[in-house]
Amino acid sequence: MADTAEKSLIGVAGRRLHLARWHVGEARHRPLVMLNGLGMNLEMLAPLARALPEREVICFDMPGIGSSPDPIMPYTIPNMALTMAALLDRLDIAEVDILGISWGGAVAQQFAFQHRARTGSVVLAATAAGATMVPGNPSMLAHMADPLEYTVERTLKRNLASIYNGGGSARVSLNAAKAPSPLGFSYQMAAFATWTSVPFLPLLRVPVMVMADEDDQLVPPSNAHFLHNAIPHSRIEMFNGGGHLFMLSQREKFVTNIRAFLDSETVTA
Repeated sequence: MADTAEKSLIGVAGRRLHLARWHVGEARHRPLVMLNGLGMNLEMLAPLARALPEREVICFDMPGIGSSPDPIMPYTIPNMALTMAALLDRLDIAEVDILGISWGGAVAQQFAFQHRARTGSVVLAATAAGATMVPGNPSMLAHMADPLEYTVERTLKRNLASIYNGGGSARVSLNAAKAPSPLGFSYQMAAFATWTSVPFLPLLRVPVMVMADEDDQLVPPSNAHFLHNAIPHSRIEMFNGGGHLFMLSQREKFVTNIRAFLDSETVTA
């Protein structure tokens, strides 16, 4: 069974996206699309993809992030949900489960609302409802306001170590991190800052599990409880000591919970 991804640069919806697919042709379940956090390249999610060999796992870098070229124009969260739908059309995939991590959780929520017929189950990890979120540690947010702190190689990993590991007792390897472009990072920040899911959260009619860590200093756990209370029939799973990247620092527990949720919804669907 292959542990490496099939990677390509694909043109879709007027954009060129760096795409990775694990376990193509080997899966027994719906494909799982993983949507990454702010400024984070898809290689950061490889450990999670490899830990789910029973599913095809699909990841793509947002414009200007990782190995995806810079966008020509700014984009919005609904734009990226439409782009994801167009990408699935290109791949001839009708329906997917979705894991949205941090910033990627915004696209996951929007896609589930815009394209509910194509959405199986959704896992929202370390994420929030957009501009209305309860803010995190002020010193961390101040660092994120300066794109140069994340788009220069010598400062990228230093900042990731403090912000994305913030609150975690276990360290996360950041060797796979790649600096985004200043434009890509700025456009991602702007897309989230001008978006909220609050009006449509009560209208979501797909199975949703919300996951968060009690010690997350970037996206406080109160945001997870808000999502859980706003989304009908959603589940919530809280972690401790994992920080913002608890899905990597506590990968075994995280994967166990995701697998149990996705498998149960597949059976009852």
